[in-house]
Amino acid sequence: MAKKPGIPKGTRDFSSIEVARRQYIMQTIRHHFEHFGFHPIETPSFENLETLLGKYGEEGDRLIFKILNSGDYLSKADQTLLDEKNSLKVTSQISEKALRYDLTVPFARYVVMHQNELDFPFKRYQMQPVWRADRPQKGRFREFYQCDADVIGSKSLWQEVELVLLYDRVFTALGINGVTIKLNNRKILAGIAEVIGASDKLIDFTVALDKLDKIGEEGVKKEMIEKGIDEKAIEKVQPLFNFTGSFEEKIEKLRQLLAESEQGTKGVEELTFVGKEIAQIGLSTATLNLDVTLARGLNYYTGAIFEIGAPDTVQMGSIGGGGRYDDLTGIFGLKDMSGVGISFGLDRIYLVMEELNLFPATVNAASKVMFLNLGEEEMSYAMQAVARLRDAGIKTEIYPDKAKMGKQFQFADKKNIPFAVLAGSEEIQQQKYTVKNLVSGEQQTVNLEELKDLVR
Repeated sequence: MAKKPGIPKGTRDFSSIEVARRQYIMQTIRHHFEHFGFHPIETPSFENLETLLGKYGEEGDRLIFKILNSGDYLSKADQTLLDEKNSLKVTSQISEKALRYDLTVPFARYVVMHQNELDFPFKRYQMQPVWRADRPQKGRFREFYQCDADVIGSKSLWQEVELVLLYDRVFTALGINGVTIKLNNRKILAGIAEVIGASDKLIDFTVALDKLDKIGEEGVKKEMIEKGIDEKAIEKVQPLFNFTGSFEEKIEKLRQLLAESEQGTKGVEELTFVGKEIAQIGLSTATLNLDVTLARGLNYYTGAIFEIGAPDTVQMGSIGGGGRYDDLTGIFGLKDMSGVGISFGLDRIYLVMEELNLFPATVNAASKVMFLNLGEEEMSYAMQAVARLRDAGIKTEIYPDKAKMGKQFQFADKKNIPFAVLAGSEEIQQQKYTVKNLVSGEQQTVNLEELKDLVR
């Protein structure tokens, strides 16, 4: 007996309607990317392992899918390591490539390799799948799409302002009203660590703080202690666990808290600029919120940090995020190339729109028209109209086999095709077509031009 087929955990098959809806989201995002001056690029699905390792922090590195070398991949492995079953050390000997974890590091590699062909500042967008060996759960998959927009080669804070506006435009266009654009700055976090005397534990501090929504205040404190951060230092950041007020009020609290930190003060100034400009321009449906617990534990962020919260009516993790990285390309030898970028989480956006019933009725994969098969001569006549309708941009298909008319109508109905066209001997003689509206049941006989207008 054949084994029942399956797919790996954290991956999915997509039906026609799901693909149509995903394409609708991507087309909307792409439209606004291009209206904001971003240009598309694509990079390979897998990179050299050394390109990816060490760029995402210890936790991120563990989630990278490694690809085994071709052929007898164990032949060159150190026998001692194999006998010891030391998987961490033997990995570099049996795997030279890995599936990309995100689109940002491959983008940095792309910029370094093609720097002489690019005009800076370079604005690119990229919409491709990425892979993470994460534990699958609602809204978290092992294979998923990212939709990224980045600007590299400019330190101007106007780029941060533009990205906030871009987020607002896209979610407004998708009908997802009430998203929260959470904003923080890595300099703020560094300043706080400096003020409490834990600068040497900055990464541990930020990674733990970033988990506040998931594990709560006590969970964060426990992790900080486990990472060697002093309890007295943790007491000094107690106000951060209940940091409330308007954007301006939070800025003023930070200004006082970080007065003795040069780096922290710089972060406050940067946040002040972005908040002031966004307040003057205004957002359509999103809200800008200063969130000092936002860290997005990636090592390469150095300035602004973004994260998008879904509307309060939906239980969902972040649906987008990003930040500024002053020297990401430096890891590949190109120094002082500042960049800032954001990402839209396609899969989670889909779940939000599905839960809120936001997909327009017009977004579907069904054909608009199906021609019934009444015989060889009749189909020969019908195909002339089929070609003309397709030329006019109308999705049209035929029923390929001659079968009972009821079966053909039933097929069209199951596929949610609104119009069925019959072309029999009488229609051929009159050079017309009989059209049946499968929604209303109305039926009429028309010529080709009238058929186009009717089904359009």
